[in-house]
Amino acid sequence: MTFDPEALGHSRSDLAAALKEQRRRAGWTQVRLAKRCNMSQTKVSNIESGKLTPALVDVELILEALGAEGPLAAEIRLLTRSANTEWQDHGASRRRGLDKKQDELARLEAATREFRFFLLSMVTGLLATPEYIRASIADVSGDQSKIIVRKLERQRVLLEARKSFTFILTEQAVRWPILPPPAMAMQVDRLASVSRLPNVRLGVLPLAGHVPERPLNTFTVYDRRLATVETGTGALMLRDRRDVNAYRDDFERYEGYAVWGEDCRRLLSEWSMIFTRQCE
Repeated sequence: MTFDPEALGHSRSDLAAALKEQRRRAGWTQVRLAKRCNMSQTKVSNIESGKLTPALVDVELILEALGAEGPLAAEIRLLTRSANTEWQDHGASRRRGLDKKQDELARLEAATREFRFFLLSMVTGLLATPEYIRASIADVSGDQSKIIVRKLERQRVLLEARKSFTFILTEQAVRWPILPPPAMAMQVDRLASVSRLPNVRLGVLPLAGHVPERPLNTFTVYDRRLATVETGTGALMLRDRRDVNAYRDDFERYEGYAVWGEDCRRLLSEWSMIFTRQCE
């Protein structure tokens, strides 16, 4: 599928129109289609009006019920993939205000029970010290204090016992010197501290050893319903089940190469001491 960020916003309405037209061509009512697909008539109505983005499994049920096949059915499947993909431009987020972005993330975190973070090059805000957060948004114009406060407030989610968090950080993410050595030592110590929370698993991928994988992006998986993939200019929000499962599978492979528990904390202690010695 060709990726066109500007087209993603139109795919939901296009999909809704295509499914509605397919039903009408078959001469079916929404009630009949809903009964055949074991859905409510309200759900079918919301899909056809564009109020609800259907998952691929819903679309497959509809296409099968209507006997749709060939190029048109293939096009509807592509529209479904696009409709379940959203592009969030970093520039647009900054113009709108990164404090508002923090509110969006807080709502997403409130609705999620199981988190998986793969951190390729930097520490995520949930694990960051105030100094690290300030350095990570140093290029953001205007008053940064509100953003820092909101990021720190979001860290309270780590204390919610009913939620589980798994973080995998590459050695590069842990040791990238975005701060002077004393502050970097404090940041590494913060990781070790968080790793002791009962609902948190934190592992690192050291450069020593053999990891026959090729990680390209930082990504986060929220339950089984959403994967976000970071790029240099924005983030992809993937809701298609195939995409989410693919990133869950990637995460599971990296888990097997990561170092956990006391072995992880020993590595973090070594890296913290390296920063400390640089201050002497």
